Amino acid sequence: MSKVAAVLRLNEIANPPPDPSLLPDFVRDIGVTINYKDYLPADERSALVKFQELANYVASAMIFLKSDAILERELTQDDIKFRLLGHFGTCPGLTLVYAHCNRLIVKNDLDMIYVVGPGHGAPAILADLWIEDSLDAFLPDYPRNKKGLKKLIRSFSWPGGFPSHVNAEVPGSIHEGGELGYSLAVAYGAVMDKPDLIATCVVGDGESESGPLAAAWNSHKYIDPAESGAVIPILHANGFKISERTIPGTNDDKELIALYSGYGYQVRIVEDLKNLNDDLAASMDWALAEIKKIQSAARSGKPIIKPRWPMIVLRTPKGFSGPKFLNGEPIEGSFHSHQVPLPDAKTNATQFKLLKEWLGSYGVDKLLTPEGAPIPEILSLVPKERTKRMGQVKETFNGYEPIVVPDWKPIAKESRSQYSAMKAVGEFLDDVLVKNPKSVRIFSPDELVSNKLDAVFNHTTRDFQWDPDTRAKGGRVTEILSEHCCQGWMQGYTLTGRVGVFPSYESFLGIIATMMVQYAKFMKMAMETKWRRDIGSLNYIETSTWTRQEHNGFSHQNPAFIGTVIKIKSEVARIYLPPDANCFLATVAHCLRSKNYINLMVGSKAPTPVYLSAEEAEAHCVAGASVWKFASTDDGLDPDVVLVGIGVEVTFEVIAAASLLKKKVPNLRIRVVNVSDLMILQPDGVHPHSLSDEGFASLFTEDQPVHFNYHGYPTELKGLLFGRPNLERVTIAGYDEEGTTTTPLSMMVLNRTDRWSVAVHAIQGAARCNPLVQVQSHLLISEFEHARHKHQVYVVEHGRDPDGLFDTPSF
Repeated sequence: MSKVAAVLRLNEIANPPPDPSLLPDFVRDIGVTINYKDYLPADERSALVKFQELANYVASAMIFLKSDAILERELTQDDIKFRLLGHFGTCPGLTLVYAHCNRLIVKNDLDMIYVVGPGHGAPAILADLWIEDSLDAFLPDYPRNKKGLKKLIRSFSWPGGFPSHVNAEVPGSIHEGGELGYSLAVAYGAVMDKPDLIATCVVGDGESESGPLAAAWNSHKYIDPAESGAVIPILHANGFKISERTIPGTNDDKELIALYSGYGYQVRIVEDLKNLNDDLAASMDWALAEIKKIQSAARSGKPIIKPRWPMIVLRTPKGFSGPKFLNGEPIEGSFHSHQVPLPDAKTNATQFKLLKEWLGSYGVDKLLTPEGAPIPEILSLVPKERTKRMGQVKETFNGYEPIVVPDWKPIAKESRSQYSAMKAVGEFLDDVLVKNPKSVRIFSPDELVSNKLDAVFNHTTRDFQWDPDTRAKGGRVTEILSEHCCQGWMQGYTLTGRVGVFPSYESFLGIIATMMVQYAKFMKMAMETKWRRDIGSLNYIETSTWTRQEHNGFSHQNPAFIGTVIKIKSEVARIYLPPDANCFLATVAHCLRSKNYINLMVGSKAPTPVYLSAEEAEAHCVAGASVWKFASTDDGLDPDVVLVGIGVEVTFEVIAAASLLKKKVPNLRIRVVNVSDLMILQPDGVHPHSLSDEGFASLFTEDQPVHFNYHGYPTELKGLLFGRPNLERVTIAGYDEEGTTTTPLSMMVLNRTDRWSVAVHAIQGAARCNPLVQVQSHLLISEFEHARHKHQVYVVEHGRDPDGLFDTPSF
């Protein structure tokens, strides 16, 4: 298929005219052709070929062999593993690109990392890391010799060895290979504020069909070439996934060029299999030259407007260099090579014969020295400086330098006032960004202003490079209407040493739930991997919650992300529901200083009472919960019932209920408790923050009735409390999947977290132990239920809550 003949030169035009018809012909031609014939010197070409042959052999052997790893004798079926696990189809493409990245690094003294979208191509990556001696650098059991190679081949997909996908145990990795779609966003996040770093990102063509990946192609529009590095995206179009063609595999060249040039890239298609190394080498050199041109222009004060960054489409047969046919069916170039091309080689004579021929075709004996190391010709492609090797680039493992977290107390709000917690947090984050201009970013899905965090714009702006108002201004707010991109960017940014904050509407954080879980798994393994250092925490701020989504309706009411975080490992999960502005300030400051956690903070953007002074808020957040004497009777001593608020608005309703009960039932003794750290409720020893049984009893008593008014789903809280003694005394109210377009208090009524419902639970509980309450319980409960009903009638008639219901209750 012919390609467009002209070479794109759009980057040479600083201000393209708005009318496309005015552009010269050579600019409208959007494909890139390069004269690559005989591009490489013979020695470079030979080294590249032999590097790939050795890496492809090692990758293949890892999938199949448990012994005779380097074919020192006649291979037998006893040498084959019992369980064949792995994905070969993508491996030759990954080793091809890895070899060419090394060539580029050696030639240009680059700092480059390698992000692998087809994460199940771990055999290729492990083989490459062994060749460049990056395994031995971190894992001395895998030296670059015969002993290390044999151990590597045997241990792949073997109990106690490497898993079948790229994960935190693999040097150089910053991306979990277990789920597809996130590689490109992670790569772009990694290069933000790293002006000398280049990330080569291989995107699988099956992966490219996913929604997160589709959105991530826009990431280059958020890269300021003056302050950040660059990504070389390589779409590996090998045509097949597990059992079906891929969309890019069925696209012709013009369709691919049109698609990706529409995203804003210069597109170079590499597909000449007879001259593959020359073609790719010329293309990689071209890509680097384009990157340098864009960066040099920006850094000299003459930035290119809407620069078209380079990308490469690499077309190869799936599983090339592997077996060609089996029983008349194609393997190479088909989905049959996706995982294990010869799955019955251990028991089937025909497949075993093909396996011997396949492994023998690489000539591994000519690629290794007698000691089992790669021959010098192959090592000529390995950077001599260890820190330049992609498995040892410091950004991938060195952790982060702690950021400057300013004192929040100077902006603390006066207790007993009303203030939006999000407005206070916005003021604090503004100071954080000023003090950390290159190591903190906010990743937000177009909700920052809506969530009342707009004070961050006092000293910064957004960094959308295609908008003239925000271009090249060093903006710290990276905002796009794709939660997937925000999550991927934050992962890449955090894993390369910085700190990210992700504020979002509560109902939409669930979109990235599986991404967060994959990252939590990566972080768990990273913490168990001795050579990886601490990294900053992921910090989520969840606002615009169901309790105040009265104008958006039922679709915007969903606190389920809390439950997702609860389920991840306790060493990682941290969930905070600060009850007021000062507590939220204390919590954010703590989370920004923390390491190795998933921090979820749930709050409100609406003005709410400030219950605690700065000193009280700090002590409350350190403890995770406390008795609120001011809202209790007799400072909470000897209660008939304990009322617990967990969350901003539901805590307000608890306090309103306590105030109501004090007036209506003066003989009722109430203790009000607020919980700001959700994880303290788990049984002693289950979570690092768990209260001891004695601590739990000091807050909630040993045997008195307890009612929890909880922001999330009641079943979550039941699961957390399971294992605590005397749970039959506990009742729980929370979000009950009821909602509509209604008023704030009506939302609480619909889910029975309102003050009257809390009061009913208090009466029912106290009646068991206080006869003075029991004797009037029926009358009181009827009165409170009637008040609930009257409120709903009122809001339907008037379209608002009655005046005074959200005034700070008298204590």
